[in-house]
Amino acid sequence: MLRTALTQAARPLAGRRLLSTSARLMAGGDTGSGSSRPGGSRSGDAFTKRETAAEELYIKNEEREKLLAIKERLKLQKQHIDELEKHIDEVTKENSGGEQH
Repeated sequence: MLRTALTQAARPLAGRRLLSTSARLMAGGDTGSGSSRPGGSRSGDAFTKRETAAEELYIKNEEREKLLAIKERLKLQKQHIDELEKHIDEVTKENSGGEQH
């Protein structure tokens, strides 16, 4: 028992397995790396092209949604401005027919 305790104290890392925390890097020519092509990732393999197309489609749809939201807010602002102009016209018509100082 004493020998087991001394052995474990002498080798604290022997019983543990250390996990690698470094990121996996793609080597040249790996699927998706695009580094073996003269044009970079744009002219990579089919997987890279498909991924790029999917990302561009997602970005395009997100921008479209944002533009539609802006367009709707602009429409509401125009309606509000029209209501204010009507109110101003009504107020000025009421004041123009009354007493003048």
